[in-house]
Amino acid sequence: MSRTLVEMTADIIQSQISGSNMSTEEIKAALNDTYQALKDLQEAEQAGTDLEEKEDKPAMDPKRSIQKNKIVCLECGQSFKMLTKHLKSHDMTSKEYRKKYGFSSTQSLCAKALSEERSQASKERGIHPNLRKTFGNRSKKYKK
Repeated sequence: MSRTLVEMTADIIQSQISGSNMSTEEIKAALNDTYQALKDLQEAEQAGTDLEEKEDKPAMDPKRSIQKNKIVCLECGQSFKMLTKHLKSHDMTSKEYRKKYGFSSTQSLCAKALSEERSQASKERGIHPNLRKTFGNRSKKYKK
């Protein structure tokens, strides 16, 4: 017996939830995205066409891809804590990825929680003596 798209979507998301903590809004977004992807695949299969023209479209809205506990790769739709190493599998650099999807050059390509964690750890460690010395030299240079 053939399964419906809703049943397949529910099974996929249920297995995804069991492996990670997801908020309610993340679950809703995943359900919608997965259902749409399955629907597109089904329509392409019935029409006998390829989905190549849809591959240029990001996996999700770039603004929503950087979330609290994960960042979603806009190339393939997979979730990570940090994208930098994963982008090599798409033959992309961080700079190319940011440019392609309209992120600023200073945008961190990691989950917000990881970024905050690193920021806090850096603040707790304080400024390294060599860096403090460099800052001091800069301020002297500008006073002249």
